[in-house]
Amino acid sequence: MLKRLSRGLGVVLSLLGLLATAAQAADGPDCSRPYTLALHDHGLLYDSQTGEGIDRDMAEALTRRSGCKINVTLMPRARIWQLIESGVLDFSLSGIRNDARDNFASFAWYFSNKYYLLVRKDAGVQTLADFDRNPALKLGVIRSFRYNPTANRLVDRLDSQGRVSHATTLAALYQVLLENRLQAMIIEPFDYPALENARIREQTMVLEFDDPPVPHGLIMSRKALPPAQQQAWRALVDAMRADGTVTRIFEKYFKPELARQLTQF
Repeated sequence: MLKRLSRGLGVVLSLLGLLATAAQAADGPDCSRPYTLALHDHGLLYDSQTGEGIDRDMAEALTRRSGCKINVTLMPRARIWQLIESGVLDFSLSGIRNDARDNFASFAWYFSNKYYLLVRKDAGVQTLADFDRNPALKLGVIRSFRYNPTANRLVDRLDSQGRVSHATTLAALYQVLLENRLQAMIIEPFDYPALENARIREQTMVLEFDDPPVPHGLIMSRKALPPAQQQAWRALVDAMRADGTVTRIFEKYFKPELARQLTQF
């Protein structure tokens, strides 16, 4: 009698274990197909010349933690947003939301940062308003990039006046800035290494936008991923933040204090 009860209890416990495992799998990312993720060339986020960067490390961490196959490619940021909207691309990284993007993308936040205006010293600018008021000054931006609310308003206003120059890479913007074909560009902490260049450092100054830090995260295509899977990937990113994985990745590229400031928000 006791043996039969023991065997029965063992069967029940085994079934419960299988159910728990199945439930856990159901809650996690669905690895029944390979995923696509695109990086863009942007300072410390990803350097195409070295193949290294924060977002490359994040992509590798997502692959390890999910157990899914993720095919990683490199493409311009504007193209990334187009493919996310169409559902051809599943993921990208370090994206920020706006009303238009919310229609076709959802996000899993893993860092937050402020934006700055890098201005030529000979532009005669001491404040953001000084730059805005001078019709002779031009601003450079990465095509399809959005920033904080104040920077976005500045970009849109200057663009309507024909005072914005678009590029696909930071390197191109730095070059035309040094040539004085534009007088300012918008930067963030991932662009700091370029400021160590002697020519850039000698010819420019930095003005800070007063807006609070802007959350950045994993970009998920609403067409490619059903809501339950969006939530599963969001939970995975949240777990990586909670256990310090994201902060440790950032500490490879920033001093510990700044890494914590960017990732613990």
